[in-house]
Amino acid sequence: MAGHSQFKNIMHRKGAQDARRARQFAKLIREITVSARSGLPDPASNPRLRAAVQAARQANMPRDTVDRAIKKATGTGAGEDYAEVRYEGYGPAGVAIIVEALTDNRNRTASDVRSAFSKHGGALGETNSVSFLFERLGVVRYPASAASADDMLEAAIEAGATNAECDAEAHEVTCAIDDFFAVRDALESRFGPPQSAKLDWRPTTTVTLDEERAVALLKLVDVLDESDDVQNVYANFDIPDAVMQKLSA
Repeated sequence: MAGHSQFKNIMHRKGAQDARRARQFAKLIREITVSARSGLPDPASNPRLRAAVQAARQANMPRDTVDRAIKKATGTGAGEDYAEVRYEGYGPAGVAIIVEALTDNRNRTASDVRSAFSKHGGALGETNSVSFLFERLGVVRYPASAASADDMLEAAIEAGATNAECDAEAHEVTCAIDDFFAVRDALESRFGPPQSAKLDWRPTTTVTLDEERAVALLKLVDVLDESDDVQNVYANFDIPDAVMQKLSA
């Protein structure tokens, strides 16, 4: 799969596992905070919060940490007020990049993102300057052991999904964003909680990178992803297997 998912695979070669885990927890807590404030504090009645809690469980976040985040978000005089913002631009080799952030200081975040682009061979653009190169989809993922390919495909069709791809490792069901919660809930009622369920940006076209350009692009994505404010980074690049093996060595 092109883009950010490949970058995640390459990240395993880096050290500082504890620091990365702490950043991941901080990002998840922000999403829980925003989700809890956007609706009811009960995951059963708040689809976005339920997805955030499920993501936290997949990351092995302690249950009491999740509960504290929900209580803090909905308590009197709750702390930071996070805003959802999206940045778009081009990286090295003309790769299109979408950055999603949750921030309590728009000026700080915009400055940090702009600086990252400019220092690493990219240029920050206007909103919607690259999003036309992506498709916004709901994505629900299950491990392969959750069901047979036929059962998953049948359930996906009945739930109103647009596609289901199954291989030896996983089932991935995609749907229109307006159908996301209905599809996820229908699958969950049949197969249990998914491995992940989220709205995603999928590139409709990709830029193939050689080793030099891949290193430059991944450095930019790395810097963006390390920001406390940044939740997700998507990019329309593709790295050939031979290049990936060199980078992972």
